[in-house]
Amino acid sequence: MPWSNQSGGGGGPWGQRGGSGGGKSPWGSGPQDNGTPPDLEDILRRGQDRLKDFIPGGSFGGGKGILLLGLAVVGVWLLTGFYTVRPNEVGINMLFGKYTGSSGEGLRYNLPYPIGQVKKPDVTRQERIEVGYRSSQNTQSRNRDVLEESLMLTGDENIVDIDFDVVWQVNPARAQDFVFNLQNPQGTIKAVAESAMREVIGRRAIQAILTTEQASIAQEVRQITQNTLDSYGAGVLINVVQLQAAQPPADVRPAFVDVNAAQQDAVRVQNQAETFASQVVPEARGEASRTVQQAEGYREQSVADANGQAARFSKVYEEYRKAPDIIRERIFLETMERVFGEVPKIIVDQNGQGVVPFLPLNELQRRPQATNPPANPQTSQGATR
Repeated sequence: MPWSNQSGGGGGPWGQRGGSGGGKSPWGSGPQDNGTPPDLEDILRRGQDRLKDFIPGGSFGGGKGILLLGLAVVGVWLLTGFYTVRPNEVGINMLFGKYTGSSGEGLRYNLPYPIGQVKKPDVTRQERIEVGYRSSQNTQSRNRDVLEESLMLTGDENIVDIDFDVVWQVNPARAQDFVFNLQNPQGTIKAVAESAMREVIGRRAIQAILTTEQASIAQEVRQITQNTLDSYGAGVLINVVQLQAAQPPADVRPAFVDVNAAQQDAVRVQNQAETFASQVVPEARGEASRTVQQAEGYREQSVADANGQAARFSKVYEEYRKAPDIIRERIFLETMERVFGEVPKIIVDQNGQGVVPFLPLNELQRRPQATNPPANPQTSQGATR
């Protein structure tokens, strides 16, 4: 055997070249002085001797040595089962391909391959899926539109071009569902989100889609997509659905722009009319209310005057029944005073003396306010009694 311990110095299949003393191996002091190559059989023999020092019994032939070697190999294999879970990962432990549990961050252990296996999906990285378009890596070039994904039918039988993004991540609480239930996550989420968008767009009119309801559309699509993936057991969280563009198809876009401009003009004119109406109507209502209040005040005043006159007449009549002559004379004098009180008067003496001068008290009181004095001092604007 080549591993037998021979006493001679030149055995072996290769023989020995050079001198009779045998050359030194590379474990010795280097090659001999005569330049002969090292003896390979001697090198193997020396290695065998050193290995026997570590094996009990000094031979590989014993069962104990084989057992210890097997135990060493098994121990090394078991040590390969240690693994590290990073803070952004979740460990999915499996035995013979069956899920046995999840593990958090830190140093963990599971039986090594092929009995055990560990998968560590990243549960914090957010992925973005583009639906209806493909963004360009070059900032100077435009995005490429994918019409088979972006063109959708609205509820009022129009066609709208929708481009949107879906941002998703692995659900940390259901990472095992993501590992075992989704073979193509990007394709599955994209198909579900596109189907949800077509469903939502099909329930709305195109004008609302282009103007006021884009935020509600994105929220509704996110909810439908999340519910559908949950029913699949996908283990995915839909964080955001964001509309990038919502516009008519390129072929009819100018016509839609004209229609939109006309509708905006109609809304503007309607707002102006409503503003004018909000100014005129309150003024008219206020004027009507003021007129009604004046009429009611006049009515109350007239009724009060009539009641007062009737009460006065009743009082005068009661006194008249008691003393008719006196009351008749008094009524006559009061009537004359009221009639002649505001007309110019000239007093003529019946005894032939002519015009009788009198002191015009009313004129004297009014003179400081008058601009021109009266031409005839005997003419006055009142009666002195």
